[in-house]
Amino acid sequence: MRTTLLALIALLGAPGTTLAAQDRRDEQFYYPGSFNWSFLRSYPEAARLFNAFDYGHAVLYERLYTLPEAARAAPALEKEYRYLTTDLLVRPPRFAVAEEVIEPTYAKLAWRAKLMFDWAHVLHRQIYDVYADERIPDSRRDALIERLTDYYLSRRDIAYVPVAKSMALMDEQYYSQVFRRHYPKFNGLIWAYHWLQVGLYEPFIAGRTPDQKKAGVQAAVARFWQMLENPPRSMPQVMPMTATVAPEFTKRHPRAAAIFDNLHMTHDIISDILAADTVPRDRKREVIYDVLAEFRDTTGNVMTREEWLMMGDHMGGIEAMGGPVLGLIRSAAPDTTNRSKRPEHEMHRP
Repeated sequence: MRTTLLALIALLGAPGTTLAAQDRRDEQFYYPGSFNWSFLRSYPEAARLFNAFDYGHAVLYERLYTLPEAARAAPALEKEYRYLTTDLLVRPPRFAVAEEVIEPTYAKLAWRAKLMFDWAHVLHRQIYDVYADERIPDSRRDALIERLTDYYLSRRDIAYVPVAKSMALMDEQYYSQVFRRHYPKFNGLIWAYHWLQVGLYEPFIAGRTPDQKKAGVQAAVARFWQMLENPPRSMPQVMPMTATVAPEFTKRHPRAAAIFDNLHMTHDIISDILAADTVPRDRKREVIYDVLAEFRDTTGNVMTREEWLMMGDHMGGIEAMGGPVLGLIRSAAPDTTNRSKRPEHEMHRP
């Protein structure tokens, strides 16, 4: 028996090294409630876009990691950008995307990062569901959203801290801003995603009737499409901050708002790490995991509430982030008919 045990240890690797280095694949499902998937039922034009957004994040990381050299990655990312903006976003998936299928190599590299993104996206989606379910009285919505936030934070191993971390983590590291400099259109597309993801809360809060909420969501989606008309000039010029783009939501739910800013910063940071040649390939996982640990730590690089609320003005204000969500003139989304009728050979994913 002792010989067999020693052989098994030799095969698997010494405890504390190989086994400890493996990521746990634990995943947790939605907080239970009849409100789940109300957003998809009532607002499919917005909900399905988020499925396409998930694909866009996943394919970006896969390409950056498997094709890190700029000379090879740039054409590949241009193809992916064109596919996203002229095909997938026009006809977005009905159901959520299994991202590990899109990013198999990256998922092996940084599974915990994938889990942290997925878990924060679940919080996003469940909050939309609470707002979209007209059976929930307004007097109960805020308490339910706080309960969802508590549920999210119960996963301390993969939850972002509910306080805003310093923007220096995104903009002042030795690998910072590489992705946005080299790939401004794709970076602008990601920021447009994030504008819609946080901004969409505002019409739900401001709307007093289902029709008003519907009109507000449609206007926000139409504004998203406008951002893609003349890239990158028509896109956000800085990362949209939740407190700036969704001030009413931030007042009611500052913990969730800070979580989403931390999530969106991490998206940018990982793009930079994967794109930067200053981070050797054999250290990318280590550097990414150091960042993840930072965003689960409340003791350092934390902004005060006042600093966080003022950060948007320091970054250029709402106009630099894509513009306000409320007060938009209701308009139809751009005509995508021609884009959806491209020749058959162009309809296949590049």
